Amino acid sequence: MSDVTGVTGVTGPTGSTGLSRPEVRTDRGTVRGRTEDGLAVFRGIPYAQPPVGELRFMAPRPAHAWDGVRDAAEFGPPPPQSGPIPATGTATGDDWLTLNVWSPDPGGSGLPVLVWILGGGYVSGHAGDPLYDAGLLARQGGLVVVTVNYRVGAEASAQLEGAPANRGLLDLIAALEWVQGNIAGFGGDPARVTVAGQSSGAGSIATLLAVPRAAGLFRRATAQSVPGLYTTPALASALAAELAGSLGTTPTVAGLATIDPWRLAEAITPMMYGLPAQADRWGPLARTGSPFSVVVDGDLVPETPWTALPDGRASGVDLLTGHTRDEFRPFLVMSGGRDKVTDEDTTAALNAFAPGPDGPRAYRAAYPDATPVELFETVHSDVLFRMPSLHLAEAHTAGGGTAHLYELRRPAPVLGGALGAAHGLDVSLLFGTYDAPQARLLLGEGPVPEDLLAVGEEIRRSWTAFATHGDPGWPAHQAADGRLTRLLDTEPSTAPYPEEPSRKVWEGRTVRPYDLPA
Repeated sequence: MSDVTGVTGVTGPTGSTGLSRPEVRTDRGTVRGRTEDGLAVFRGIPYAQPPVGELRFMAPRPAHAWDGVRDAAEFGPPPPQSGPIPATGTATGDDWLTLNVWSPDPGGSGLPVLVWILGGGYVSGHAGDPLYDAGLLARQGGLVVVTVNYRVGAEASAQLEGAPANRGLLDLIAALEWVQGNIAGFGGDPARVTVAGQSSGAGSIATLLAVPRAAGLFRRATAQSVPGLYTTPALASALAAELAGSLGTTPTVAGLATIDPWRLAEAITPMMYGLPAQADRWGPLARTGSPFSVVVDGDLVPETPWTALPDGRASGVDLLTGHTRDEFRPFLVMSGGRDKVTDEDTTAALNAFAPGPDGPRAYRAAYPDATPVELFETVHSDVLFRMPSLHLAEAHTAGGGTAHLYELRRPAPVLGGALGAAHGLDVSLLFGTYDAPQARLLLGEGPVPEDLLAVGEEIRRSWTAFATHGDPGWPAHQAADGRLTRLLDTEPSTAPYPEEPSRKVWEGRTVRPYDLPA
């Protein structure tokens, strides 16, 4: 828990006064932040109680109120993490459900608000990561920016007897409710909230568009590289049982409550790496390496957004969505597998992922000159991110909503451009956090090329314009005009959707939840 102090020595709110320790009263108590480069910055504000003890695997509950002034200078601790990228930061403890606010003017009012929902394959991610430092975005865009910690992995998504499903989504709803009730005190307009996120963060946003409980919590949504990762309750339950069995316990609240949260998270990592070899047990999901994601539970999540949005459920929300051109390539290159893909591997991938009985043949016909590795990469990029993003725009438009589409095409500079326009490159470009360790995985250690910096400026300008008034600077998605798409490259342009061969293969198909094999 962060320290709670008395009021002695308080310098007062910053706003137009420029004082160094700004204070804002929230519905739980007063928080004291810092002034950094002209912004008021508040870190580690709790929006819910720590989800441990009796609250472990439960829906979030409002944070306890406090007396005096709570110091909000440091990020809260990361939730338990899985996977190869460790969480950053020095904070420890179980107060995982915190958020952070950057405000150009907490003494003002009516600024647009951008709430960032980080990605990480639904198993990792920490809002204290330098990648998500929102100083530049808030300062250049005149936005109040909020970044959110929420539960991931088994704490968030394991289907357990005695626990609500999709607890990570419940955390995000609680954070957005906090924003509605408190952001005016930081200078933001609760009627102009944009949720934005990438990868699993974008998947959460796509889901929230279709979740009745999230209605009215945001006005706009920016979803970057939307994954098509959803599971049926049957598959989710089987995966939870597999995880619990590896730890010698049962897939229940009582059983897993005996396991330390970080030990539970660590047990997910070998499960992730072991999935691809078990397609006979887990079906096509095995090839994604993602054991935990959104569960279409029939309650909080009654259906996927691709089936829900055409009925106009979120027609009052403006949408900006898109993907990178080479979504899957960095996973292949960094794993050392790109030079090892055979035609047999490609055939197996097409049989698993291509839509419908004619899908494999349709892919080969659409890309007649593709090498096995190129076709392998294409189908993975399509099924994991590109087609879910495109179809989200199409579903939203069909329901009467407004959607704008983009594709990032400028390659990442690391390894001489071998990663292509890689999954995740757009995050550091949006935040301008080029020196963050995660960003350097794609940017390398040298100076960032000037043209790539210009692409980052274009993204920040467009995303800010969208959050401010709903127009990023290019026409909305419409089938009649070729599905005009903003192509983010050295020379940005607007043109018909560039992945037309894949679009035609997937035409008339939709994203369906992964299920146990028949």
